[in-house]
Amino acid sequence: MKWWRSMWDTIYSIASIALALALGLVLGNVLQGMPIGADKEFTGSWLMFLNPYAFLTAFTTLALFMMHGAIYLLMKTEGRLYAKLTILLKRSIIAFILLFSLTSLYTLIYIPHLSDDFQAQPLLFVVPVLTFLAIANIPRLATKRKFKSAFFFSALSIALLLVLVAIELYPTMLLSTLDPAYSIDVYTAASSEKSLGIMLLFAAIGIPLVGGYTYFVYKTFAGKVELDEMSY
Repeated sequence: MKWWRSMWDTIYSIASIALALALGLVLGNVLQGMPIGADKEFTGSWLMFLNPYAFLTAFTTLALFMMHGAIYLLMKTEGRLYAKLTILLKRSIIAFILLFSLTSLYTLIYIPHLSDDFQAQPLLFVVPVLTFLAIANIPRLATKRKFKSAFFFSALSIALLLVLVAIELYPTMLLSTLDPAYSIDVYTAASSEKSLGIMLLFAAIGIPLVGGYTYFVYKTFAGKVELDEMSY
């Protein structure tokens, strides 16, 4: 039934977009800090999360995921859908580069504490340089239709952006805008040694299983998807 498919396509699209925006919204607030009191409790209103920088980060995250997803789909499709995706990829790349540039500029001007570690340790500048190079490679490779390489650099860009966030915040996890002494760092937020040991054990067992399963799935469904009258 066409209406049934359309309904669930719409619901899935809205849910995916909302998730990407929510992740960016949270990240933006974590980066700029929150009003955390002496008791390590949030003291503000939830409306404070809806601020310009958080929205900018949210739409940058959405554009990044759209670009990454479009590259992957171009490796899996052909025909009319492939042609549509090439247009969507170009638009998502432009949107991401513009939004990422605006977010970076806003961060440097209005959130200077995020660049303190880079100024103190110039060697760390290698990370943002590698990030910009990885991002610059995406449109170059996409133009040449080398989508596997473009997908690799897109994934690398996401990883390097997360590394940048870690460097900018460490050892702080949640910065208090009321008083830096009220901030929550990796030491005050850490679990007990026993809990950390149990978590390490689960991670040691789970990561290889998830990695193996992911490899099996991608290997099984490798190659282009052939669309026919039975395809969804």
